[in-house]
Amino acid sequence: MNVVAVPRVLILETSGRTGQVALALGEELRGVRRLDQARRHARDLAPATAALLAEQGWRPRDIHAVIVSRGPGSYTGLRVGIMSAKTFAYAIGCALLAVDTFAALALQAPPSVPRLDVLADAQQDKIYVQSFVHGENGWQPSAELTIRRFADWLATREPNAWVTGPGLEKWASRLPAAARRLDASLWEPQPASLLRIGLARYLAGERDDPWSLGPLYLRPSAAEEQWQAR
Repeated sequence: MNVVAVPRVLILETSGRTGQVALALGEELRGVRRLDQARRHARDLAPATAALLAEQGWRPRDIHAVIVSRGPGSYTGLRVGIMSAKTFAYAIGCALLAVDTFAALALQAPPSVPRLDVLADAQQDKIYVQSFVHGENGWQPSAELTIRRFADWLATREPNAWVTGPGLEKWASRLPAAARRLDASLWEPQPASLLRIGLARYLAGERDDPWSLGPLYLRPSAAEEQWQAR
C-alpha cells in the first residue's frame, strides 16, 4: 500500500461519553469537533465529519487514513466509531488504523511520571486497568489490559504509580489521598494522542483489516450478560 509522507487523516474518538472527530494534515491537527454529549454518537458523527471536511475544502476521497479509538470504553460509542471508520475506509479505499485507547491516554502523561495506571469503569464495582512505564522508547505497557474489582486493584497497586483515565470520574473519590493522579483534563483520550500513535503506524506501513477489526471489550455488554443469564 502506498504511503503518503504528509497524509490527510480523519480521527474518530468515541470511546467516552463525549466523542470527538478531527482532521489532521500529517502531524498538524486542522480541526476538532466535540460531539453533543446529550445525543447519540451515531447521530452526530457523520454530520460533524462532513462539516470538518467542508471547512478544510477536502472531499472524502482526499483522506489517506482514518484513525479510530478501539477501546476499552463505551460499548455503544465504540461500535459506532469503529463501524463508521470501517465503512469510511472501505468506501474511500484509504488506510484504517485502530489505536488502543489506554495507549493514547498514557501518551498524554508528562514524561516526569515514571509509572501510570489507566482506569475505565467496567461496571459492577469493576474497572478496566492497564499499567504503563516510561522509558527510553516512551510509554510502554508493563501489564496486560485486565478487568479487576476496584478494591483488589487498590490493594495491590504500585504506590509510585500515578492514575489517569475516564474511570476516575467515578472512582477518584475512593482513591487514598496519597495516590497521585493526572490533571482531570487528561482523563479522556484526545485526538492529538490518537494521531501520534496512528500516524506512526501509517508511516510504518501498518494497516488494519476493515473486515476483522472490532472493539476491545474483554467482556460482554450488560445487555449481553443479561441475555446469557436468562
